[in-house]
Amino acid sequence: MRPTIACVVPCHNEEAAVGKVVRDLRAALPEAEIYVYDNNSTDRTVAVAREAGAIIRVERHRRRRYVRRDTGP
Repeated sequence: MRPTIACVVPCHNEEAAVGKVVRDLRAALPEAEIYVYDNNSTDRTVAVAREAGAIIRVERHRRRRYVRRDTGP
């Protein structure tokens, strides 16, 4: 059994960059599950990440590092 690889990308208002990040991760690790944890963005971060193929999780609380420490799948 192969181990599962998960890439976790925390972000807030990263519309301009998140699509490229997800595509680059997919190219480097095609078997990985790519999660974008959005920290209540006000731009199109979620839509762009979803279009690039990411699994989306949204955290509504806006606090520094909240997504990385306190949010699970």
